[in-house]
Amino acid sequence: MKSRRPQAIINLNALNHNFFRVKQLAPASKVLAVLKANAYGHGMLAVAQALKHADALGVARIDEALALRAGGITKPIVLLEGFFHPDELQQVVASNLQLVIHHREQAAALLAARLDAPVRVWLKVDSGMHRLGIYPDEFKELHQCLSQSSNVQTPIRLMSHFACSDELANPATLRQLQLFRQTISSAEGEVSLANSAAILNWPQSHADWVRPGLMLYGVSPMADGSGDTHGLQPVMTLSSSVIAVRHVKAGEAVGYGGSWIATHNTRLAVVAIGYGDGYPRAASNNADVIINSQRLPVVGRVSMDMITVDIGQQSVAVGDNVILWGPQLPVEQLAQRVDTIPYELLCNITSRVQFSYVE
Repeated sequence: MKSRRPQAIINLNALNHNFFRVKQLAPASKVLAVLKANAYGHGMLAVAQALKHADALGVARIDEALALRAGGITKPIVLLEGFFHPDELQQVVASNLQLVIHHREQAAALLAARLDAPVRVWLKVDSGMHRLGIYPDEFKELHQCLSQSSNVQTPIRLMSHFACSDELANPATLRQLQLFRQTISSAEGEVSLANSAAILNWPQSHADWVRPGLMLYGVSPMADGSGDTHGLQPVMTLSSSVIAVRHVKAGEAVGYGGSWIATHNTRLAVVAIGYGDGYPRAASNNADVIINSQRLPVVGRVSMDMITVDIGQQSVAVGDNVILWGPQLPVEQLAQRVDTIPYELLCNITSRVQFSYVE
């Protein structure tokens, strides 16, 4: 019997297509592929195994890195938030992980540690994001102390993060770039600045390393864009199936709260997906799906396990496949409808969804 579970089909060919699109845009740069948050919801280990040409992998936290090592991944792995407690440093060394150092207390803990081997450090400068990063006026002191420590491999790599690189008319990116270059002018070491939006929009920021995240998964980092406009291919197709077809008469209300009332006699498809699977509740009366190549509206309230779709007189039967997003229905469009960002939709997929990986 065919499973009625929601499915996330991950196209690894599309993933590698997007990786080589990054290489086309930044041919002189090494690629630090960002796999944090379970590879933006796509399955961290499978994505890491597929990205054979990446120069390094980036994760947020040590548990993510250790999961990759346990899965047999031997590539360089960078902890983008560094370590949270000095007790983690021995594991960092044992697992051959690399560290982003982004504040003075973190640097002090690394300098004070007794390590069996030096670690690779990426020193992060706050050039205007004002989230993480050492202040520009403390860069020289901390860079010198770290460079002289036996706990640190040299030369140290240098990095920052852009706040507004998805806004082409915003001068903030150029200001950040200028401040960063001024700050590190007397230091040696490879440089990394460009996230997905900067890879696409600010070639002067590509430097030695680029850090693609969202674009690897075929999704545009631009607020009003879609991946195909940048030559990207969606990696995830989220789908489910019809579990019932029902007749509804004019004037009848559907779902919790009766938020949708039929204006005429019609038919509804009940689809096995809901906010318990990660499909957004804000899509209630506010989204489309694709059934048998037809784009059809979600009506009524999204519930934990089900949505209802107005299919009218379309030929739809129990068991038919329903696409929630994918190449034919970009996740960016749903994100715009429900007033969120694609990152959130992708990362919110829950363990109830069955993943499959295809070439």
